[in-house]
Amino acid sequence: MAALLDGGLPDPPEPVLLYRDDGVALFYAGQVNLIFGDPESGKTMVAQAAANEALKAGRRVLFVDLDHNGADATVYRFLDMGAPESALRDPGLFRYVEPDDKAHLAAVVADAKEWRPAVAVVDSVGELLPMLRLSSNSPDDFTIAHSAVLKPLALSGASVLAVDHLPKNSETRASGPTGTTAKRRAIGGVALRITVNEPFAPGRQGSAFLSLNKDRHAGLRRHCPAEGREPSAGLFLLDSRGHEITYSIRPPQLGDAARAIGVSDSDLDAIDQLDPPPTSVRDVKTRLRWRSERAADVLRAWRERSRAVSGEQGTRTASDTRTLRTGNCQGCEEYRPINPNTRLCADCASDNELEGRP
Repeated sequence: MAALLDGGLPDPPEPVLLYRDDGVALFYAGQVNLIFGDPESGKTMVAQAAANEALKAGRRVLFVDLDHNGADATVYRFLDMGAPESALRDPGLFRYVEPDDKAHLAAVVADAKEWRPAVAVVDSVGELLPMLRLSSNSPDDFTIAHSAVLKPLALSGASVLAVDHLPKNSETRASGPTGTTAKRRAIGGVALRITVNEPFAPGRQGSAFLSLNKDRHAGLRRHCPAEGREPSAGLFLLDSRGHEITYSIRPPQLGDAARAIGVSDSDLDAIDQLDPPPTSVRDVKTRLRWRSERAADVLRAWRERSRAVSGEQGTRTASDTRTLRTGNCQGCEEYRPINPNTRLCADCASDNELEGRP
C-alpha cells in the first residue's frame, strides 16, 4: 500500500467501449459487464454493436455463442453493421466459437488468456451454467461459472459482455436476472437493463432504452440523469431500412427512466396537473381513478423526475437505509419499510404518517 501511495494512485477506471453520440462510452475494459433484458429486446444487438466498434478499430473480438445464434446469422449481422470483411476472415482479429461441451469451453477460455481479445461476448449466461452442469437458480453455482469463464476472460484484458435474460416472475424481474445478488456482486463494470421502446424488425427502425442497473466505478453513472435506482444510460437506435444496419446511442434525456418502465408522458402530465400535488398512491388512485400498480409507477417516476429537476439525488443514502423502519404504508396498504426522514415508502414511494409498529 505504501509503495502504491508513494507512486500516486491511478485514475478511476472509465468506460472505453460502445460510445454514445456525446462521446461517453458504456462498457469497461478488463471487467465483466452484464447486458440483460427480455427476449428480442436487443441484448445481442447491443453486444454486437460494441464488438463491431472494436473490429472497425482493428482490435480483437471473441464471440462465444452459447445461445446458438449461429455463425451465419452472427457474421451476416456484423457485415450489415459495417464490420470489415477482412477482419472477420482473420483469426488473428476475430474468433467465433460455439462450444460443444464443458471441456471445449475450458479450452476456449485457456486460448483467450494467451490471445488477449479486446472484447469477449458471452451469449448467454443462461446457457453457460447448464453447459458447466450448474444450476441457473443457484447463486453459488453462478459464482463458480464466473470464476471459471467470465473472470478469466476479464483478467485477459477483455471487455467481457455477458448477455443474460430476465426471469418470468413479475415479482423478481424488477431486480434483474435470476440469481441477481450473486451476479451483481460479480459485475466489475456495468450492468445494463435493455427495454424495448420500438420493436426491432428487418427493414424497420427499432430502439431500446438502456437503464443503468449497476456501475461499480461510476464512470458512466456520472453522465446519467439522477433519476431513481436505474437511471437511463441512453437510447439504442438501430435502423435496418437501408442496405446496411446503422446504429447509434442517443444520450439519456430526462424522463427516459420513466418511459423505460412503461410510464407515459401523458400520465406524468396528469399528475403534474393535480392541484394540490398528490401525497400518496392512494391519493393518485382516488383522484385519477387508476389502479394501484399504475398509480405507484407513475407517482414514483413523477417524484424522481421532480428530484432530478431540482438537483436532488433520487436514491436513498446509506444513512437513510439504516434508519428505515416498518410502518403501515397508505399506498401499499401493508407494512413496508419507510424512511422516517422523508416519510416515503421504500417500495411505492408513497408519503406516510409513520403510524404502526417500529
